[in-house]
Amino acid sequence: MYSSELIKGTLKTIVLNLLKEQGRMYGYEITQRVKELTDEKIQITEGALYPTLHSLEKQGQLKTEKEYIGKRVRKYYSLTEEGKVMADERVNEFADFINTMKFLLDLKGGINNA
Repeated sequence: MYSSELIKGTLKTIVLNLLKEQGRMYGYEITQRVKELTDEKIQITEGALYPTLHSLEKQGQLKTEKEYIGKRVRKYYSLTEEGKVMADERVNEFADFINTMKFLLDLKGGINNA
């Protein structure tokens, strides 16, 4: 599992890109999908996810939709048009950052899968 510091710095990018690929998801579904896709190397807590979702919503990058499941309300998140643009920008920025870090840390052979 990766450190919370690494995850914190990339959480918005992870969420935006996942919603871009999946369309519409609810919070718990996001945490489980990330866990599944990363073979449990990234585990997002609710305490980290929901403030991120609320921040992205406040910034106009996410929209929400409530759906009633029996007596429970499930809140689904999806990207706005601005969110779709931001998802691409963040992924491109992160890819450039990875290349810069590889150079800075002299990782000639690429990144090790520890």
